[in-house]
Amino acid sequence: MATHSVLTEHLKKHFGFDSFKGNQEAIIQNVLDGKDTFVLMPTGGGKSLCYQLPSLLMGGTAIVISPLIALMKNQVDAMRNFSEEDGVAHFINSSLTRQAIEQVKDDIVNGKTKLLYVAPESLTKEENIEFLKQIKISFYAVDEAHCISEWGHDFRPEYRRIRPIINEIGAAPLIALTATATPKVQHDIQKNLGMLNANVFKSSFNRANLYYEVRPKTNNIDKDIIKYIRSQGSKSGIIYCLSRKKVEELAETLHMNGISCLPYHAGMDSALRSENQDKFLMEKVQIIVATIAFGMGIDKPDVRFVLHYDMPKSLEGYYQETGRSGRDGGEGQCIAFYAYKDLEKLRKFMQGKPVAEQEIGNQLLLETQAYAESSVCRRKLLLHYFGEEYENENCACCDNCMKPRKFIEGQELLSLTLETILAVREKFKAEHVVDILRGNETSDITSYQHDELDTFASASDEDEKILHAVIRQALIAGYISKDIENYGLLKITAAGKAYLKKPTSFQIVKDNEFDDEEEETVVKNSGGTSAADDILFSILKDLRKKLSKKLEVPPFVIFQDPSLEAMATTYPITMDELQNIPGVGAGKAKRYGEEFLKVIKEHVKENEIIRPEDLRVRTVANKSKLKVSIIQSIDRKIALDDIAMAKGLEIGELLDELEAIVYSGTKINIDYFLDEVMDSDRIDEIFDYFGSAETDKIEPALRELGEDDYSETEVRLVRIKFLSEIGN
Repeated sequence: MATHSVLTEHLKKHFGFDSFKGNQEAIIQNVLDGKDTFVLMPTGGGKSLCYQLPSLLMGGTAIVISPLIALMKNQVDAMRNFSEEDGVAHFINSSLTRQAIEQVKDDIVNGKTKLLYVAPESLTKEENIEFLKQIKISFYAVDEAHCISEWGHDFRPEYRRIRPIINEIGAAPLIALTATATPKVQHDIQKNLGMLNANVFKSSFNRANLYYEVRPKTNNIDKDIIKYIRSQGSKSGIIYCLSRKKVEELAETLHMNGISCLPYHAGMDSALRSENQDKFLMEKVQIIVATIAFGMGIDKPDVRFVLHYDMPKSLEGYYQETGRSGRDGGEGQCIAFYAYKDLEKLRKFMQGKPVAEQEIGNQLLLETQAYAESSVCRRKLLLHYFGEEYENENCACCDNCMKPRKFIEGQELLSLTLETILAVREKFKAEHVVDILRGNETSDITSYQHDELDTFASASDEDEKILHAVIRQALIAGYISKDIENYGLLKITAAGKAYLKKPTSFQIVKDNEFDDEEEETVVKNSGGTSAADDILFSILKDLRKKLSKKLEVPPFVIFQDPSLEAMATTYPITMDELQNIPGVGAGKAKRYGEEFLKVIKEHVKENEIIRPEDLRVRTVANKSKLKVSIIQSIDRKIALDDIAMAKGLEIGELLDELEAIVYSGTKINIDYFLDEVMDSDRIDEIFDYFGSAETDKIEPALRELGEDDYSETEVRLVRIKFLSEIGN
């Protein structure tokens, strides 16, 4: 056994550090003693050293099983920097030539190599197994071990074959390392690797320097992100998106708005991916926009913020991705944008998968949803998820702790919840328990006859959200636990049973409200206006009225109300800016724009208004292939129902597209189709109606023309003809 002073000497000699961090020394000693070791250490805690140092002190070669080629290369380069001998560390993976692999094998056979990194896929190759059987192996290290667990967020089948392959090559001590594992995942990893008796070293998951916040994801999210990045000066940041397409789109939008950024995702050419990663590490760009493919082993200490454009699929993923900020102990802001509909989309994507996988995925999404919507301290929630209790009531470093919270008395609801869990013999999940309490007669409830329980409908007047909040906060308080083997089944703890015998006050915090925004294309008129400047809006309406009289066209033909409201909010003063207003195309801007711009300029000057133009999000030019293709089809006189079928649209959706085209000032001629499907006098009657109407809305038109005589589709078709001919 190496003494403390001897180990510290080796640490200084090989790596230049004066002292160990956290429980690194105890872990290294355990490996040197030849014992199986399980290491649970958050990102930035110094996991790599736990196998690098012992490999240098033990006879033979340590085999490190690692998931990413880029990660292996970084680690090997780092080891070579610490050593005089280049052969001290090598990797074998698909990126190497046959000749390079022979060189690696020579160095290993000659005893030069202390660390050999292999991808799990390379470990399973017969020729590699045969070679490794011939050499002395000091120990095996499985890095990013959460990849083993089907509950982990990066499931790889080869990882689950590691134990049988190790048995085939030859037994040696095993060290498994991960930065993120719930008790369930930890158990799964140890079981799969056959190391249930390993000594477990668990560091605290609390990153005290990180600030956690969840913001509602609005229709202006790109603008919100640009505004945030600009407020951060030149600080480095990572933005995570769930899809490759969104990564590309957002990176381009940020670039167009003068922000130094690059994209990163698995669909890119590997050389370009590495180049973008290096530019970020070398601070040649400020921001990287990425999918979860980016980040494992990224050792940039001064990432100051991590934004999540989409909520991740699991809290494991969220914790690991946020953990890339503030690694130097300095500031790290972790801001996630949340919309419930995003989680619904993820649930839909899972539908083709095996039922067991769907069940797991759904449980993980429910945890993410609970984290986003809960008003409890975010640090407390995260640490509880990873099996660690955070004692403080207020961390003073998350959005929930920084704002006043609404408490309500939950004693009765907690008692009802505990009674229900006992009544169903601790064999059901939270959703089922909530259905019983609310009296929802679902097929599951009736088939188990749970509608006959005493607590059925006992909280029927309570909101579903409140009941879920009670369950979540009872989990944190230790009254309920979730079964590890059957993830999600609610069990009552000893403390929960004691509570039922003697209930006391149980203050719960109401969840945050996240109402998904309506799409902004439709402005709902409820008497008020959504313009920021009501005075300018009135001036513009008067101008429109004056023009409509002069040109003898209805006011809505010139500009619709939403367009005027947008003008009275963003104050466009050039033709280019005017064309960025919804519903204003080049044609309309040219025909009516000058007079409106003149009025807006005068208003801005007189009132010394500071325009929001500097915060305008410059978007990628909308080369809508669909719209262009529809216009081309109409030019070729293809029937509208055939166009809709060819584009995979309902007829109503095609009419939406046609209306957007004519409202923005483009002329189209659909007479060929109207003449086929409608009598000319019907067309004339609707056309004449719009010529004298106060509004272009469909409901008043149907009332005036007779709802029994005309269909909505007919009125919309003729309205398109009218707007195209009169307005454009």
